[in-house]
Amino acid sequence: PPSRTNPPTMASFARQEHQFLAELGLAPRNPGSFACGAWGGSGPVVTTTNPSNNEVIAEVVEASMDDYEKGMSACFDAAKTWMAIPAPKRGEIVRQIGDALRAKLHHLGRLLSLEMGKILPEGIGEVQEIIDMCDYAVGLSRQLNGSIIPSERPNHMMMEVWNPLGVVGVITAFNFPCAVLGWNACIALVCGNCVVWKGAPTTPLITIAMTKIVASVFEKNNLPSAIFTAFCGGAEIGQAIALDTRIPLVSFTGSTKVGQMVQQQVSARFGKCLLELSGNNAIIVMDDADIPLAVRSVLFAAVGTAGQRCTTCRRLLLHESIYQTFLDQLVEVYKQVRIGDPMEKGTLLGPLHTTASKESFLKGIQNIRSQGGKILLGGSAIESEGNFVQPTIVEISPAAPVVREELFGPVLYAMKFQVVNNPDLCVIHLLYMALISLS
Repeated sequence: PPSRTNPPTMASFARQEHQFLAELGLAPRNPGSFACGAWGGSGPVVTTTNPSNNEVIAEVVEASMDDYEKGMSACFDAAKTWMAIPAPKRGEIVRQIGDALRAKLHHLGRLLSLEMGKILPEGIGEVQEIIDMCDYAVGLSRQLNGSIIPSERPNHMMMEVWNPLGVVGVITAFNFPCAVLGWNACIALVCGNCVVWKGAPTTPLITIAMTKIVASVFEKNNLPSAIFTAFCGGAEIGQAIALDTRIPLVSFTGSTKVGQMVQQQVSARFGKCLLELSGNNAIIVMDDADIPLAVRSVLFAAVGTAGQRCTTCRRLLLHESIYQTFLDQLVEVYKQVRIGDPMEKGTLLGPLHTTASKESFLKGIQNIRSQGGKILLGGSAIESEGNFVQPTIVEISPAAPVVREELFGPVLYAMKFQVVNNPDLCVIHLLYMALISLS
């Protein structure tokens, strides 16, 4: 969780290279509740930090439950106005949101790198994703068609009309604080739904900056700003969204453990859920593969975003005839990965998001060693003020319990599968390896 102690010095915010923060409307102290079309916040004051050096960037006043109730009431009322606007007109508003984000693309990308820790090309690329989703949603706004259905009654027909749900709740995670919002909110808005957004508690500045841009578009068009409502806060705000009967659909992105709780709470009130949870993905490389191409693909899949993606490759299954050749080449390219400040040109691996993530990485390495894993490269934290760790390659049995867990960091498990004369048995063996390491 964000730090709630030690008054910040705001050294990071005051730096010349961080002047873009002011361009995004951010200040050393920021209200973290956008409710009823106005900024406020009466919850705890938290600090947000730069994972590269753990310096405080700024303070944020989180939303309280009273802020939530006022904001949610206004959002629910605004739904009546928003759903009455024709879909193509709603699409025009989303188009303007995309244009407003384009104007701040590089500033937002830098903020992502500063607060979340992903390298700058990934930060800019993530903001581009939400812009692309705005463009996609604009097209959909003219395609929300129903069917004309034949009737058995003479001179009659039946018309199918899709109605908005009303309010959609979106709870996003720290690793993709912009893109996940876009995937959900852009579609929800063109379909006539208001949005209530709770960003990750460790990336509140991104939540605030994004909300300021979206809110400015609604204000410019003389529409209720409560159509898009946002809160910075912890688990109690997320739980309130899950339990709120005024929110028919809740989208949650995060861990499987929390996702299960969200689904149970939403389902108990007969609500709908969209869940994007953990992953334990594998890449299988056969003997006829283009090895240099596959090596580069594995590197990006395993090291990108410092391994903090649900789509990260964590298990590498290699054909026995290319096993050693592939690993030798993979180790060499891993050695070339430049680790450092994610905002510097040429950096390929930034820090883990929090000090707790760094501690989890080190604990995971201990478990790997205790279960017979052989560290081929990496396996340590890097001595610095930040949350940097070494990208790690491990030889391990697919039956090791740790392989079945999602270690949210740049750790790759390499496993060899054997070839037998019977192709069917070869496939069965490969599937067995994949399943035993996943179950």
